[in-house]
Amino acid sequence: MDAYGSLPFPWSTLTLNAIRFAQDPEKPAIFNHSMRAYLYGRFLGERQGLRPGHDYDDELLFLGCLLHDAGLSDQANGDQRFDLDGADLAAEWLTGQGLPPEKVEIVWDAIALHLCVEVAARKRPEIALVSAGAGYDLGPEGPALPPGYADRVHAGPWLPDPPLTDPYEDPERSAELADSVSMAALLLLERLSPLERAVFVLREVFGFGFPEIASAVGRSEAACRQLAVRARRHMDEGRPRFEADRQAGEKLTARFFDAFKEGDVDGLRELLAADVHMVGDGGGKGPQWKPVFGAENVARVLAAIVPPFIRIGGVVEPHEVNGRPGAIFRDRDGKVVNTLALDMLDGRIQTIRAVTDPDELARLGPVADARAVIRAAARSLA
Repeated sequence: MDAYGSLPFPWSTLTLNAIRFAQDPEKPAIFNHSMRAYLYGRFLGERQGLRPGHDYDDELLFLGCLLHDAGLSDQANGDQRFDLDGADLAAEWLTGQGLPPEKVEIVWDAIALHLCVEVAARKRPEIALVSAGAGYDLGPEGPALPPGYADRVHAGPWLPDPPLTDPYEDPERSAELADSVSMAALLLLERLSPLERAVFVLREVFGFGFPEIASAVGRSEAACRQLAVRARRHMDEGRPRFEADRQAGEKLTARFFDAFKEGDVDGLRELLAADVHMVGDGGGKGPQWKPVFGAENVARVLAAIVPPFIRIGGVVEPHEVNGRPGAIFRDRDGKVVNTLALDMLDGRIQTIRAVTDPDELARLGPVADARAVIRAAARSLA
């Protein structure tokens, strides 16, 4: 059994094939949520004294979590509730992979019942934990996580591709997009009921119409519209607590990159939240940034990166990435080395996300050999 850090995954030929199957039709946000659902489901099982491989089949738990939103993919036929649609799609695929019928049935039940929390909780552990893990990721309700556990889960190598956005092209749409994916929005989601959360995410994040949402959650269109209004009202009421003024955010971003380029440890430290964390996604091909936690550690790492990069002709180009303030790093030839995106909360930088995966960066233009750039920057210090 392999692990990302201390986070276990039941790697096998079947689970790896399932990841390829899930990544193809699903949007990155859904795939990332599904991977986290497994980690949270496993954690919740441990809190109940359940042991993987003894009290439940860990591979089936993983498959149920990974495929629980398959009904939202383009491969689903869309003629029934999305949870049933996804269960049928997953069962058909798993049967084709040679999974025994009795195990296929368990995964089907786990997916079909993952929104029926009280029903799933009375079924066998694999089914109960798929429902619990998926729900926990959308808004933790249950036992507190161990210190640092959520950071390690969200530091997993499943960051979304870095599309560029222009905040001045459509400021209103840009603000809506940023709100839908921000850390602040995730915190506010905790205030919503499970049904409100489901409707809000399907409507605001994935853009589904009310007929599809009604079918997915088993409520009438009118009820779903009311749920959406209530959810949006709750989100709007909580927003002042988390949102910084746009102008203040721009000033914070400018100060951050000024200090970043100058290698100013003290200047960076002032702008970072005490519990800031920096994570990266190399996709197994680019350099993998190890997670760094705490203002002092992050400030020192950042201050050591840019001066030698600029010394060898590198350019840090401020630009919004994934709806967040950020930058594109380019080498002396203008090729993309990596992107950096910032999450802000209460006037401080809370999370720094770097993408160095060349496959993801290719959409931004020609990609540099990041490892060669790092070696050249290191030589400039000699």
